[in-house]
Amino acid sequence: MKIWLLGFLYLLQIIMMTCQAAIGVGGGIGIGISGGGGGGGVWIGGGINGNSQNPEIPSGSSSSSKLVSAYNALQAWKSAISEDPLGILKTWVGNNVCSYKGVFCANVEDDQMETTLVAIDLNHANLQGILVKDLSFLADLTLLHLNSNRFSGTVPQTFKELTSLMELDLSNNHFSGSFPSTVLYMPNLIYLDLRFNNFSGPIPEDLFNKNLDAIFLNDNMFEGQLPSNMGNSPASVINLANNKFSGNIPSSFGYMGPALKEILFLNNQLTGCIPEGVGLLTQMEVLDISFNSLMGHLPNSLSCLDEIEVLNLGHNKLSGVLPDLVCSLRSLLNLTVAYNFFSGFSQECSKLFFRNVGFDFSLNCIPGRIMQRPQPECSVIPGGGFNCLRIPTPKPLVCASLAQSPTPDNAASPSSP
Repeated sequence: MKIWLLGFLYLLQIIMMTCQAAIGVGGGIGIGISGGGGGGGVWIGGGINGNSQNPEIPSGSSSSSKLVSAYNALQAWKSAISEDPLGILKTWVGNNVCSYKGVFCANVEDDQMETTLVAIDLNHANLQGILVKDLSFLADLTLLHLNSNRFSGTVPQTFKELTSLMELDLSNNHFSGSFPSTVLYMPNLIYLDLRFNNFSGPIPEDLFNKNLDAIFLNDNMFEGQLPSNMGNSPASVINLANNKFSGNIPSSFGYMGPALKEILFLNNQLTGCIPEGVGLLTQMEVLDISFNSLMGHLPNSLSCLDEIEVLNLGHNKLSGVLPDLVCSLRSLLNLTVAYNFFSGFSQECSKLFFRNVGFDFSLNCIPGRIMQRPQPECSVIPGGGFNCLRIPTPKPLVCASLAQSPTPDNAASPSSP
C-alpha cells in the first residue's frame, strides 16, 4: 500500500463505521479545507459546506447532550486559538456545531435519530494556538486532522478519553515535549502522524504493541535506542527518519509480519548490522536505512524481498561484495549503495543498467569503476573485524532457511568475502 493511499482508505473505513447508510447533518458531500495533506479527503455529512440556513439543534432532541458537549469543547478550543488568518473560526458561531467549517457530524449507528460530532479536519488552516483538555469531551470523535498549522505546546493527557479516535494527525506543527503517551490509551487508533514537530526523548515500547497500521514519527528530535519489541508492530508503514535514534536496529525487526510495506530509518545515528531477519519481510516494498553508521556485510536474506522496489543502503559503512542475491531482486526499481565501502559487485549487478533499474554505487571502493573513494580511504575498512550474525546459505538462497540458527559473519557464504 502506498503512503498517499492510506488517508483515503482510512477515511472510507471511518465513513462506513460511523455513518453506515446515514447521511450526517447538513447532507451532501463536503470537502476538507484544502483537500490535501495528512490523509484528508471527501466527507459524508455536514461541516465545511454547512451554512446559517441549517436549523439550530433543538434543546429537547436526543442529540442535544452530545452536541452541547461538542459546542462547549469547541468554544473552549476557539478561545485558545490566537491567530486565524483564513477566517475558519468565523463560522464557529451558534450552537449548531455541525455547520462549523472543518467540523463533521453523522447519525449514531444504533440510533438514526441521534447526531454526534465524528470528525475535525483543519488541515492547512494555518491556525496558531494550543490544544485544550476540553476536546476530550468529544467522545465520538473518530478523526482529528490538524496537519500544517501552528499549534504548539503538548498534547493534553485528557486525550486518552478519546476512545473512539481512529486517526490522529498532528503533523507539521510546533508541538514539543516528550512522546505524547496519551495516544497509547486510545484503543481504536490505527493512524498516528506526529511528523515535522519538535517532540524529543525516547519512544515508548508500548507504541509497537498498539494495533497501529501507520506510524509517522519522522522529522522530530526523538533519540535513544529503538525498543527491542519493535517486531510486535502490525503496521504497514513506519517512518522514523530524520531523528536522533542510536544503537542497533532491533533483531525483532524481521518479525513484523507480512503487513509491512514501507519502513524508513534514514538519517539517524544507528550502528551495528542489518538484521538477518530482514529477509522475513517478504512483502516489503520500500526499505531505506541510508545516512546511518551501519557496518558489516549485507545479509543474503535480502534476496527474499521479492516485492522490494526501493532499497536504499547509501551513506553507511557497509563493506564486502554486493552479491547477485541482492541485484537479482525481481521487483527492484532503485538500488542505492553509494557512500559505503563495498569492494565490488557481481555480474548480476552489472545487468541492472539494462533492466532500467536506478543503481547508484558511487563513492565506494570498487576497483576500475569511476566516481569511487580515493585509495587511502579504502585502505582501512570501518569495522573490518566487525562480526554480524549471518546464516550460511548456498546459492540460490532458500528463504525458508531463515528459521535456522544464525552463525557468525566469518562463516558467511562465498559471496561475502
